[in-house]
Amino acid sequence: MGTEGWCLLLCLALSGAADTVERQWRAVDVVLDCLLVEEGQQRGGFVSKENMVKALLVLKQVPVLDDGSLEGFTNFQLDTMATDNPPVTFEASVNLIQIPHAEALLHADCSGKEVTCEISRYFLQARQEATVEKAAWFITNVQVSGGGPSISMVMKTLRDAENGVILHPTLKLLQGLQGTVQTAVELQVTTRTPSLSFLLGSSASLHCSFSMAPSLDLTSVVWRLQQKGSGQLVYSWTMGQGQVKREGVTLEPEQQLMAGNASLTLPGLTLKDEGTYICQITTSLYQAQQIIQLYVQASPKVQLSLASEALRPTLICNIAGYYPLDVTVTWTREELGGAPVPVSDAFFSSLRQSPAGTYSISSSLTAEPGSAGATYTCQVTHVSLEEPLRASIWVSPPEQRTMPLGVLFASSLFFLVLLYLGLQRRQATSSKLCQDSEAFWAATLLPPSKKKE
Repeated sequence: MGTEGWCLLLCLALSGAADTVERQWRAVDVVLDCLLVEEGQQRGGFVSKENMVKALLVLKQVPVLDDGSLEGFTNFQLDTMATDNPPVTFEASVNLIQIPHAEALLHADCSGKEVTCEISRYFLQARQEATVEKAAWFITNVQVSGGGPSISMVMKTLRDAENGVILHPTLKLLQGLQGTVQTAVELQVTTRTPSLSFLLGSSASLHCSFSMAPSLDLTSVVWRLQQKGSGQLVYSWTMGQGQVKREGVTLEPEQQLMAGNASLTLPGLTLKDEGTYICQITTSLYQAQQIIQLYVQASPKVQLSLASEALRPTLICNIAGYYPLDVTVTWTREELGGAPVPVSDAFFSSLRQSPAGTYSISSSLTAEPGSAGATYTCQVTHVSLEEPLRASIWVSPPEQRTMPLGVLFASSLFFLVLLYLGLQRRQATSSKLCQDSEAFWAATLLPPSKKKE
């Protein structure tokens, strides 16, 4: 039985579960449909589906929180599988490590999500001669769709001849007599957020956690940024020594790091921070990584104005400061008491880019308000917005726009007339004052003999 059958059993169990049952830990088998890369195809060569065969991965007795929905859920049984061309089955013990987000793997199909799983051979960086002849290693990458977690696991299998083994007829894999490849997971690296979006200037936390077998030692944690075809170091931790390459970046405190938390914090995001981040965990024997895609966004600012008040006025909608590039601008026209009607004859300016990398553009439209006037709305849709931005303006009919000009002209003319009359009166008053002043001084300054004359 594949994961479809197991999911059917799980969904039936979920349908009869009570919502009020207290959540408790329960160990269950998590069964995943996988693809196995055939041996000899994964070392530097292109891997296609023709190089892969079907496989099953059974994570044995994984602890998950049970609210009662797992009642009646049965663990994996090999004899329930179809006998015609059965897939290669890997049984993986998780006793040495922790499997986070196991519920997401267990309930994925019932939640309408897909789980992709790929298994390939893993080759040690530093080969240990004592174990080379007795063990084989595999790495499994599991991804839950819809923004679900991503998990990478390094699995080790012992080729123990004393327990009896059989050789797979075509894949050159040693299997136990029961027909499964017995393995143990010794390292897992997980991110619960393979893809993230943050606004420009905000702070981003990139999640990365790991769990390893007690026999292993943590030697380094490295964060790298892959951007536009080139890579750069962001942060590295090696045996207690940290190295910062991006200003302000921080790793979790060492106590958290040793407990398996290798998350990275990026404050004050700029557009240069956008790209693919790689969290690489290296132990004394293994190395595994997770990839996180970080998108930086900037929300547009919208301003609508009336550029001219001619008989056919021009409206301009300015959209500024947005990122990424794709933006949708639409116009509607709405008469009083009517419904909005799309308008399609708008024009766009050339694209402008600021030194910070954000974009701006303008959309212009010649308005036709009609005899009663109309409301024009500029609507902007962008990936950074939860809902579109709208800016509206009322455009009055031509006769209402010309009336204020006539009133202004008449008012100006009236003011000029008043000003002219005021100046005339002032001049007349000034002339009379001058005559009176001359008579006064003449009467005061002339000698008495002149006054008698």
